[in-house]
Amino acid sequence: MAGDPTKPTSGNDVRPANAPDMRSSGSVPDARRSTSDDIAAFVANARATSPHRTGARGRLVFALDATMSRQPTWDMACALQADMFREAASLGSLDIRLVYYRGFNECRATGWISDSAQLAKLMGKISCQGGNTQIGKVLSEARREAVAAGVRAVVFVGDAMEESVDELCAKAGELGLLKVPVFMFQEGGDAVAEQAFREIARLTGGAWCRFDPGAAAQLRELLRAAAAYAAGGRDALLQLAKSASGAARLIGQMK
Repeated sequence: MAGDPTKPTSGNDVRPANAPDMRSSGSVPDARRSTSDDIAAFVANARATSPHRTGARGRLVFALDATMSRQPTWDMACALQADMFREAASLGSLDIRLVYYRGFNECRATGWISDSAQLAKLMGKISCQGGNTQIGKVLSEARREAVAAGVRAVVFVGDAMEESVDELCAKAGELGLLKVPVFMFQEGGDAVAEQAFREIARLTGGAWCRFDPGAAAQLRELLRAAAAYAAGGRDALLQLAKSASGAARLIGQMK
């Protein structure tokens, strides 16, 4: 059934959303470093299955930090995610793959979901747990999906960064080669997170935006704008920017 939790097509970074808890097994191995030949190969494959080709459904990776500090905004995102589908419906169609991390080395992904009620049901079953950030795994998963199925954009919502900036930038650069923009939506004002999020957005041709803690209206506008891009491309985002501040903030940064 479309949208049911499914194992990613390759790699061990991200587990299916319904996988058993494996905290006692230790750290999950990271993907190996890519060679220039690897990069050339996945760029060629991605072009053949480009989500920007005529008639393609929009595909958006929706990634969330589900560590303990994020509980209020996780609940808010659950309520707002339907707005992404509504915005996309006015432009065409949208499939969303939810990726989230929490706890000790727990990073999970759903299959592609085309129904807002189904996504809300899945998100409603998830509780936030204390742990460190795993943004690198999110970027690796987005890259795999970009090659395997085609991805128009990645949205990440988080408030912290506790990883190697250089390693994150290397992964972001690969997404940039695939022309998959990453929209980094930062809750709060952590300076370390801002520096990393801005650079990830720059390297992918995406955008960084901050929203105030608990500010539903700000996050709603940003999610609508990202959905517009995923469903209708740059032209759709430009059109939305005429009437929505969130879209204007994004288009002002995108290359």
